[in-house]
Amino acid sequence: FEQLRLADVYVDYSDVAFSKGSFTNRVQIKTQTGVQWLTLPLNAIKLGQNIADITLDERQNWRKKHRSSLAQSYARAPFAKEMLGLVDEVLAIESTSLADIANTSMRVVHRYFNLDHPREFHRSADLAIGGASTDRVLAIVKHFEGTRYITGHGAKNYLDHALFDSQGVAVEYMEYDKREYSQLHPPFTPFVSILDLIANTGQKGLQYIASGTRPWREVILPTK
Repeated sequence: FEQLRLADVYVDYSDVAFSKGSFTNRVQIKTQTGVQWLTLPLNAIKLGQNIADITLDERQNWRKKHRSSLAQSYARAPFAKEMLGLVDEVLAIESTSLADIANTSMRVVHRYFNLDHPREFHRSADLAIGGASTDRVLAIVKHFEGTRYITGHGAKNYLDHALFDSQGVAVEYMEYDKREYSQLHPPFTPFVSILDLIANTGQKGLQYIASGTRPWREVILPTK
């Protein structure tokens, strides 16, 4: 959501291989006994299977379990009702697609905070742009006539920054602010679901989504 607020165009990159142990199908929430994972159960996954092709295991009734966990953990939060209302919107969709659940989650929260950015949401799978790694990412940026590409720090391991520069596209990495807000069950941690921010601060939580970016050279190149 920090990236969402900075972007004019957001591309959901879901037709790439699912990475086990990532945040793609799980988030953390705070409870009285500490941080707890909320994990979407998945049907059997083949090695290299794209996120867009992964389906949820509905036999585990995860929707009921997740809502119950959130209701219990945030019962004392001032905006718990608003947070659960957003959760209910996501849980109400009938799709069993992991990508659909993730995309809906983003859009529901985006609307809740009345964010001006991004103005456009797209899915990479719908763009019919081939290639891989740096070449494909750059092609997607150029498709939308972008001049800045904002990314997380995982891209440091594969992105060809010089290629972006040669095409007139500035690469910027997230510089996370991690602003502290009133949170249940201290001490404070920023590494939890945005549902925690909503439950504790309501729509005023937008002021805490305020991270910036740094040019890639400041992040990648060693300082002298």
